[in-house]
Amino acid sequence: MTAPVFVVEDFAAGSGGRYVLDGPEGRHAVSVKRLQPGEGVVLTDGAGRWADCVVLDTEGKDRLVVQMDSVHEEPEETPRITVVQALPKGDRGELAVETMTETGVDAIVPWAAARCITQWKGDRGAKSLAKWRATAREAGKQSRRVRFPEVADAASTKQVAQLLAAAGFAAVLHEEGAEPLATAQLPPSGDIVLVVGPEGGVSPEELAVFAEAGAKPYRLGRSVLRTSTAGTAASALLLGRTGRWS
Repeated sequence: MTAPVFVVEDFAAGSGGRYVLDGPEGRHAVSVKRLQPGEGVVLTDGAGRWADCVVLDTEGKDRLVVQMDSVHEEPEETPRITVVQALPKGDRGELAVETMTETGVDAIVPWAAARCITQWKGDRGAKSLAKWRATAREAGKQSRRVRFPEVADAASTKQVAQLLAAAGFAAVLHEEGAEPLATAQLPPSGDIVLVVGPEGGVSPEELAVFAEAGAKPYRLGRSVLRTSTAGTAASALLLGRTGRWS
């Protein structure tokens, strides 16, 4: 088991590399994880900067004192994989974000597709987006990532098309008349963007817009996956094919 990960806003250590982790993260480390002197921890800003630390002591119930000797920068992965995720019903959106984060997706774009039952509007939309971002943060920590996926603002179909047009490889997961994603010709460079439709599928009008942007339809296999699991399965397939899981 690798060292547990905690999120920090800065890496300003004191004299001799002494750093105090406090607040909610410090409370979790001391009162929940019950970390002891000598144990290792990783501190990260979630954007690629991280420090390998050793616990020196605890203070009260919410302050963890660690030894921080150096800060590192993890480069961005290539190719970058973005999943455009149609808004699922209930808490399946958080499930999708959680598993895609654990798998290794680099960015997630919520999409208000035509056939989505769920719609993000006003305060409800803001709260839902905040939940997705909090889920990505917690799943990033759980999976020991130091570069968490970016969860963008909700996008319209037009905005998704612009994202697809700029990609090195753009795919819409679709089961009807599509070629297998497992045998798709991947370019030697450029970002990968996957579109996952809602439970009712991507509409013909949306498929046409995406096709004009350069995105072809692809299928994963014989079975039909739910919208909350399709992005994770497709990303895992591409992470293996591109060598990121080598």
